[in-house]
Amino acid sequence: MSTLQSIDLVNLVDDIKAWAVALGFQQVGISDIDLSQHEYYLQQWLNNNYHGEMDYMASHGMKRARPDELVPGTLRVISVRMDYLPPDASFAKHLKDGHTGYISRYALGRDYHKVLRKKLKQLGEQISQHLATTAYRPFVDSAPVLEHAIAEKAGIGWTGKHTLTLNKQAGSWFFLGELFINLPLPVDEPAQENCGTCNACITMCPTQAIVAPYQVDARRCISYLTIEYNGIIPESLRPAMGNRIYGCDDCQLVCPWNRYAPLTSESDFHARGVLHGQSLLTLFRWDEDTFLRHTEGSPIRRIGFAKWRRNLCVAIGNAPFATDYLTALDEAEETACELVRPHLLWARQQQISKQHAALTTNRQVARLTRSIEKGLPRDA
Repeated sequence: MSTLQSIDLVNLVDDIKAWAVALGFQQVGISDIDLSQHEYYLQQWLNNNYHGEMDYMASHGMKRARPDELVPGTLRVISVRMDYLPPDASFAKHLKDGHTGYISRYALGRDYHKVLRKKLKQLGEQISQHLATTAYRPFVDSAPVLEHAIAEKAGIGWTGKHTLTLNKQAGSWFFLGELFINLPLPVDEPAQENCGTCNACITMCPTQAIVAPYQVDARRCISYLTIEYNGIIPESLRPAMGNRIYGCDDCQLVCPWNRYAPLTSESDFHARGVLHGQSLLTLFRWDEDTFLRHTEGSPIRRIGFAKWRRNLCVAIGNAPFATDYLTALDEAEETACELVRPHLLWARQQQISKQHAALTTNRQVARLTRSIEKGLPRDA
């Protein structure tokens, strides 16, 4: 087994990248651990309370920007990306159908934390087998790590105005993972910003959560509201949520760079039929056991059944009127928990209002039809 003194670090980097690709990663980059330039912006974001209820964002202080404080001895970070866009993503079809529950495309398959972490651990093991003194630790969106800043420094892509990582060849439909390592590996060239004057993501955000370029107020973000937020969703934001019941893809959908995004080759990220394109009514009628069964191994399971139902109530309130919605809401009211109930009552009121509006419109149409048939003035 080689030692650090005898190893050719340039060749080792080539080997690491080849091993990573063989494991299923589409791109690999290496960065140093100096993220000090991001500390000011991170602190300003926290000072503005843009993190909402995500207390873990503030609890670690600046450790997020200091990899060697998180894992002492870290000298480099190996950053990887893995494409996740599933075949037949059906964005427009599902978003336009108010009766369909829209789930962010990253969550339609297996939990990415598990998939990427397992592969990163395998990569670390391969490096350790090659070099005895290697120490490493994998991370996948599960610790205080500035993954987008690291990815940018490692040449994976630049941070877009929506704060996601963008790549010229892959857009933004990919997961990121990191392997902290104690080896002084040669680093890659940082990625250059390529958003230019485009503001499509800012303009098209349903809740205007991108308050300025590179600044997202999580308290307004649909992904935050449907996943991270544990409380009562503000009524003022509910209509803009539409039929999005878990996450939101709008800022990615309008990004010009995503025209070039490839489909995933990882079968674990293919869409599950029980989640993809299902009606709101079908999903709402799941009991907790059904929810747990259908979301086993899925990132959706971690929000729990109550938040799942809360999100569905908002979507039903935004859906076109259907008698079946009122029936389902009535049936669910008796057992609705404290979190779900306000959203359920709101959804019922929204459906009743739409029912009245439809009846009024139908009466007006009927009156007009009769007037025409009798040859009477149209305002009779």
